[in-house]
This record gives sequence, structure tokens and C-alpha cells, in this order.
Amino acid sequence: MNYDELFNIAVKSAEKAYCKYSGFHVGASLLTSDGQVFTGCNVENASYSMTICAERTAIFNAVSNGFTEFTAIAVAGSLTDDFSKPCIPCGACLQVMSEFCNSDFRIILADGVHKLSDFMPKTFNEESIR
Repeated sequence: MNYDELFNIAVKSAEKAYCKYSGFHVGASLLTSDGQVFTGCNVENASYSMTICAERTAIFNAVSNGFTEFTAIAVAGSLTDDFSKPCIPCGACLQVMSEFCNSDFRIILADGVHKLSDFMPKTFNEESIR
């Protein structure tokens, strides 16, 4: 699967977002190391701290299905139907990505392909708690 296809799947996933408070639709599509794709969308809640981002939804979906090795994630977000601006993952999502992915993990946004280390050069990891 190429990155354009992965991004288009993320845009389709954004259509499923439950975002009645912010109106900001976000979709994510996660590519496993064996070529499977797991999707996610943001799900908001009136108690904002209970909201979950599309990226974490996709990752948790994959993990709950037994997958923990990933090669790329595409993220698309918009207040309208225009997904041409990059929707950068939040810090919480980047931290979750760092749990399962190395610094070269690819993050596909509307403006191109980035590495996890571009957004999160240092991570809280297993060695941080020892």
C-alpha cells in the first residue's frame, strides 16, 4: 500500500468522527508491518478529558487485535471537507506511537511524509522508569 492510499483511508475514517463539540473531524489509518490497515476516528465527549484521538483509536484497535508492529500512520483532520492542511498528532498520540514504533516510524500528513522523531525527538520510554 502506498502512502497516498493510506492518507485517503484516513480521510474516509474522518467521516466517521464523533465530534459534535469541536466539529473537527480526524481520521487515522495505521499500517502494520505485515500490510494490514487499522483505522480510527476521534470520539469526543462532553467531558473533554474523556475524548480520544483518531491516532490512539487506530493504535488501540490494532493492539486489541494482536498487532504491535507498525510501519506508518496517516492522519487527516479538518473542520470542513478540505483535508489539504496537515493535522499534526498531539503529544499524547505521539507518546503512544513511541511505545510501539521506532524513531523512523512514518507519519503521513497532508504536507508529506515525516518521521516520528521529527515531532518527538525524545520520548518517555521503558528506560525512563528504571
